[in-house]
Amino acid sequence: MDLLLRDKPVMLLGASRGIGGATALALAREGAKLILVARDAAALEARARLCREAGSPHVLTIAADVTDAAQLEGGFAQVSSTFGSLAALVTRVGGSRRGGAEAADTIWQQVFERNLWPAVRASRLAIPLLTKSGSSQIPAAGAGSSAPDAASPQPRRDFGTIVHVSSIWGREGGGPMTYNAAKAALISLAHAQAKELAPRGIRVLSVAPGSTLHPGGSWERRQAQDPQGIAAFVQRELPFGRFGTAEEQGEAIAFLCSPRASWISGTCVVIDGAQSHAF
Repeated sequence: MDLLLRDKPVMLLGASRGIGGATALALAREGAKLILVARDAAALEARARLCREAGSPHVLTIAADVTDAAQLEGGFAQVSSTFGSLAALVTRVGGSRRGGAEAADTIWQQVFERNLWPAVRASRLAIPLLTKSGSSQIPAAGAGSSAPDAASPQPRRDFGTIVHVSSIWGREGGGPMTYNAAKAALISLAHAQAKELAPRGIRVLSVAPGSTLHPGGSWERRQAQDPQGIAAFVQRELPFGRFGTAEEQGEAIAFLCSPRASWISGTCVVIDGAQSHAF
């Protein structure tokens, strides 16, 4: 399926590896122009090379810490001067710290600075660029022979899309308290933004990945530290008997960024291989 993203600029925060990196590759294969943002300049350039090889016609890399408001604003200034508009924004920024009911303010602040505030700030900065991205139309089946009527799909105007990457732990209990709260806030943010921005032609949604294994990720580290314990976790908690992959997450997110998903907004799309317990 052609996702209609060829030559469309898409910005990804946290794009050097893992789910963000896999999403970048999935979008590259669709011919999207990419803006990749991450802290590690070397890893970012390596990902950019893979994206160019996969088919992206233009890859802009921005080495920045998106938890720093000034660096994030500088990144968006580069996007504005280079592309002038955005078709989609993906916010894949996060991190967890252990802490329960007695966790200090500093721990709560750090977790929210890593998981929520970059999405809030990036969304605000992206709105003007998303509303400049122009129109795209998907013809109805058999289109071209007659004028549209009430029973046939009408042309759609897709100004832009925001996808916030949350977690299944934003929907139910299971992770550290601070992380759960931040990821739940991210899902709530997406829902509220979708309602407000729909009249401006912008879709907003969140995704909730389940346990995902990828090089350099937390599950890889845990597996190395406690192989037997993680094997037991997989058999107990993951119905398919394996972790999800970053590639499976990335392909789904790429679809959600596209005009093909034009009627999906305001919801949280769960990508977890039936792991979670919430409806």
